[in-house]
Amino acid sequence: MFDHPSYDHHEGVHFFEDEASGLRAIIAIHSTARGPAAGGCRMWNYETGEQALRDALRLSQGMSFKNAMADLPLGGGKAVIWGNSKTDKSKALFEAFGRAIETLNGAYYTAEDVGIDTSDIGIVASQTQYVAGLDTGAAASGDPSPTTALGIYRGIKACAARAFGSDELKDRRIAVQGVGSVGGYLCDHLAEEGAKLIIADIDQAELEAVRSRTGAEIVAPADIYDVEADIFSPNALGAIINSETLPRLKTKVIAGGANNQLATPEMGYAVKERGILYAPDYVINGGGIINVAAEISGEYSREWVIGKLDTLIDTLGRVLDEALAGDEPTHLVADRMARDRIAAAKPT
Repeated sequence: MFDHPSYDHHEGVHFFEDEASGLRAIIAIHSTARGPAAGGCRMWNYETGEQALRDALRLSQGMSFKNAMADLPLGGGKAVIWGNSKTDKSKALFEAFGRAIETLNGAYYTAEDVGIDTSDIGIVASQTQYVAGLDTGAAASGDPSPTTALGIYRGIKACAARAFGSDELKDRRIAVQGVGSVGGYLCDHLAEEGAKLIIADIDQAELEAVRSRTGAEIVAPADIYDVEADIFSPNALGAIINSETLPRLKTKVIAGGANNQLATPEMGYAVKERGILYAPDYVINGGGIINVAAEISGEYSREWVIGKLDTLIDTLGRVLDEALAGDEPTHLVADRMARDRIAAAKPT
């Protein structure tokens, strides 16, 4: 564990198995310096347990950085459930997951992520109070995806202003990888402004739904990297900016909601060398956790959420401007800023 390449001084990594329900889950808590760790639960059919562990470690660190950059009183954590979200879900499994969370005594709050929806989270909440993203309750905020998508849309405009001299997206060619909940809502915002969309996803029904609403052009998932576009917006899974895909990209901006887009930190330098402006993923996609934080507070306020979103976009602008002024990769500037904020919150 301590030698794992994705381990980053995590405070705790917890493994849970419930034989009766088939639950196999990992909850990684990266930091609680700023408050209880918060981050969604992902259900994915990993090929190996090591892949599940790596995902939990990387995603939980990303949540620490995300919450710090969104200026939230939360630390970073993440849960992964090893299983097929299409075939392996059950009431018993999510009840067991809720009991697992409860054993952590409030150190970690969960919510939706890939493969998990509000009905699943509702079952989890029957066994633990440390849940957000609910449809019911005094402070319920529901699916955070629309707020995540709104933040990404505004972040894309901030990137366009610096890459093209204007944040106007009308007639901009934007390649969107992944049009599920976040990507689909993002496409709606982009189409409303008149952007020309090229979309790809493994879910044909989602593709057709987005095309019918936006008039987007559909390409095969493997071809999205070869599209000539002003902006490439990855909104599926991580590690998609790598040594094989980066040389194929014909774009000036990478800005999307997927977590851990850079396969390795070194790819951030390679992106810069190619003259591409990269919006660090955990900054631009922080809208959802802002929405969740409002629910965790016990008094959900949409006005507070939008105010925090305004601040987040300002922070993204600071990262981009500092990187451009100092001729540094944007991920390096964002990491430094996030670590400084976390360090400042630790007791001396």
